[in-house]
Formats: sequence, C-alpha cells, structure tokens
Amino acid sequence: MDTDAIINPVMGKKPPQLGKRCVMVANQPDFDYLQRLLKSDGCKARRVLMSRLNFGYDNTTLSIIGPFIGAPYAVILLESLIAWGIREVIFFGWCGALSKDVKTGDVIIPDKAFIDDGVSNNYAALNASEAFPADSLQTLIKSSCIKNTIEFHDGPVWSTDAIFRETKEKVIGFQKKKALAVEMEAAALFSAGCFRKIDVGCILLVSDELSSFEWKPGFKNSVFKERRYQVCELIRSLWNLKT
Repeated sequence: MDTDAIINPVMGKKPPQLGKRCVMVANQPDFDYLQRLLKSDGCKARRVLMSRLNFGYDNTTLSIIGPFIGAPYAVILLESLIAWGIREVIFFGWCGALSKDVKTGDVIIPDKAFIDDGVSNNYAALNASEAFPADSLQTLIKSSCIKNTIEFHDGPVWSTDAIFRETKEKVIGFQKKKALAVEMEAAALFSAGCFRKIDVGCILLVSDELSSFEWKPGFKNSVFKERRYQVCELIRSLWNLKT
C-alpha cells in the first residue's frame, strides 16, 4: 500500500477470486473474440466500472478485462486487478504507425514507451520521459510470435492522452526518437506496474497510419482484421508456455 496516498485500491467486500495473470484488452472486438477462444466452463463475469472482467476459466489462472480507453481509466483498472492479486498483466491494444516501415496490420512489441500522458509521472520517477515493460513478458511474447511465425517490430512507442493533438510537429519529434507508433495506455500501465512491483507486458496491433502526416485509417483493412484474430490466438496459447 502507498502510505502517502489518501485513497488506496482495496479488495472490497466480495473480491473476485482471480489467479495471478490477466490480459487487459483495450478494444471490444478483441475482448469478444478472446473470450470465445477460452474455455468458458466455470467462467464467471462481473462489471468493473464500464468494463467486464471474465475469470475462473478451466485449467488456467487467466482472467481478461476490457474494453477501456486512455491512461487514467486503464490504470484504475490495473490498480483494482493488483488489489485482487494479479501479478502479471499483458496489455493488448491498437496503435497508429509513425514509422514509414510500419504498416496497418503489423504487430509491435514495445521495448519502452515515451511518456506524453498525465498519469505516468504520478507513478514514475520525477520528470521521467520513458517507461518500460517487464522484460520477461516481452521476451515471452516475442518467443511466441516467432514460434507462430508472426512477424513483429521491436522498438519504442509514444503514449499520449490527446489523440486529436497528434500534431505534425509532435509526430516529427517522436519519429526522430525512433518511435514506431502512437497509442494511449502503454506508458501509464508500465509506470504503474513498476510502481506496484508487478510485471506488465504489451503487444500492439497497427490499426492506422500517421507517418505521412495524413491519417490513413485501416480498421476495415482485411489484413488488420485477420491479424487481430492471430494475436488473440497467440495470447490464448501464450500462457500455456509459462507455469
């Protein structure tokens, strides 16, 4: 518990009986598909704020929660999960390509996130500019991608709260820092996970492109849709590789 904070996350009167692992799924279609992939016998569900938590899947300690958007809400969910005993989290979200080498439907496994949100520095060191995932989980995700012949990009991403303030100036600035993509939650989840001493990993899927300074949405792109299914299937099998 953070003794400096006036309000702390608590288990509550009837906490869900979770294992130690949870997948935080940002987008509803991915959450729906992943829950269909998992064995549902004995599965339980409950609302957590505006999201849904599914837990108690047979033969696994895995839970899934989603959808959600933005760093503040993502970290509120993470804090609740930690209070309920979760110690390993994988975040699966979508992102916009910044690098010209990254296209819609590509997979990104971030090695760090540049902080440009309002939550991260409440958990990270003073004036920190970067946040980092758990190496163990990122290595596990990469190994699973290789095993399943899923190509991926490995590098930094830019985390921002303000999708409508992704200006040309900022895009150029983060391109110079070799950021592969922009998204909204990774830096905050990494920072909070480190602060609470739990492992947070991340896998992102490119849903749109900004590298040319014109927005190119790819949400209806057939490659993007197919790759969403592949990533969900990878996540389902991922936990079987680790005991």
